[in-house]
Amino acid sequence: MQTGTIDCVETATETERKYDVPDTFELPDLTGAAGIARVDGAETHDLDATYFDTDDLRLMRNRRTLRRRSGGHDAGWHLKTPGDGDGRREHRMPGDSDDVPDELRALVRAIVRRRPLTPVARLHTHRVETPLRDAGGRTLALIAQDRVRAEAGDDRSTWCEIEVELVDGDAKVLDTVEKALLKAGARPAAGPSKVARALAGRLAGKPAKGRVHPISRYAREQRDAITEQDPAARRGDPAAVHRMRVATRRLRSTLKSFRRWFPGPDTPALGEDLRWLAGVLGAVRDPQVLEGKLLSGLADSGPEFEAAGQRIRAALEQRVAKGREELAAALDSDRYLDLLDRIDALVDSPLPDAGDPAKQVRKVLGKADRRLDAALAGGVDEELHAARKKYKQARYAVELIAPAAGKPAKRLVETLTDLQDGLGAHQDSTIARQTLREIGPDDFHFGVLYGRQEAVGKETLAAVPPLVRASRRKKVRRWLVKA
Repeated sequence: MQTGTIDCVETATETERKYDVPDTFELPDLTGAAGIARVDGAETHDLDATYFDTDDLRLMRNRRTLRRRSGGHDAGWHLKTPGDGDGRREHRMPGDSDDVPDELRALVRAIVRRRPLTPVARLHTHRVETPLRDAGGRTLALIAQDRVRAEAGDDRSTWCEIEVELVDGDAKVLDTVEKALLKAGARPAAGPSKVARALAGRLAGKPAKGRVHPISRYAREQRDAITEQDPAARRGDPAAVHRMRVATRRLRSTLKSFRRWFPGPDTPALGEDLRWLAGVLGAVRDPQVLEGKLLSGLADSGPEFEAAGQRIRAALEQRVAKGREELAAALDSDRYLDLLDRIDALVDSPLPDAGDPAKQVRKVLGKADRRLDAALAGGVDEELHAARKKYKQARYAVELIAPAAGKPAKRLVETLTDLQDGLGAHQDSTIARQTLREIGPDDFHFGVLYGRQEAVGKETLAAVPPLVRASRRKKVRRWLVKA
């Protein structure tokens, strides 16, 4: 388990596996394998947990659980969110109030929006917790043998289960214990959590019918990415801000490229609100990227450029700080929450039969080709930037149909990405020059840096034609013509 603290919320990454067992199940002998030398020192706990969710169980349906628990070593509030593999991210806070702490509510606001969080289930667990230790006394894992009584509305249920949670061990410990438990009569848990089992009747939905339209699939993936990155983006985490911005751009681009599939009157306004959100995210992300580029270029410039570096850092970090304030306000605004509701309504609605998406992809890519040819002939930075944005739209469109096309589509996405990056490097030099003029217009050292960025602009522009040719090779695009 890895732990940390964000503000007053303690965070931990839990790695565990769960098993259903009969009432008469006895723990097998686990010593002698995977470094387990001792199985002793069991402790008994009586846990009482109340789970909170919306009326339509939006947290549970998005693989999150929120509870207030008494008993055991970690009484208080717990919010569990998805992790990698067997792991889950747990956010903890002390307290026994009936009101969900604002800090935890903020972490799920993108999912619950304005809906109230109220008790949906209560679980009473009698737990026998046994540590698995190595020869030096280090705890490799904990085995919790649980007898559970669940109350969810008028439903009552009881069962027994086992949780195996890693402490200082590795995946080999989990695999070894699992093999022994299954041999002794355990079986993998029927549900992901106790509360999911208690609420199984309410969580059960109608099975999906038929194939999901590729445009719907792609749009929903971007919607899910926006809500997934929301909590970390609120903290200003650079990676989360970047991923949330990319998802926002992808969704906006999808609405633009495939407008015929989204004929509703709200679509243009939705696109503008997505543009607003991407802009707020960019106000945090762009200065961070620019600072890294400008300061990395000063590494070998000598001490006489130190003052210039300090001015650049101070100016851009001030922009980042201002951007974070504006982002925090935006993510708490009614405009943002309304936007999320409208995205849900749009991407979860059935799409009309508006033709073949591949045909539209060809059209979008053709427009990007023509835009770039004209921009390269004119050599105007603004036109080159517009062409880059058009290729970004084309790449996202190709991504949308790529899963059905396989490797050929992946190859085209890669070449379009390379071309977009090449045009992006040229645009970065343009932005860098503009920023240098703003920060130090009358400084000699800034003039030197400006000249360097002019040279970078010429070099990056010279590198574009080979990237264009690579993206237009017949073997790269042949599949799209036939699609």
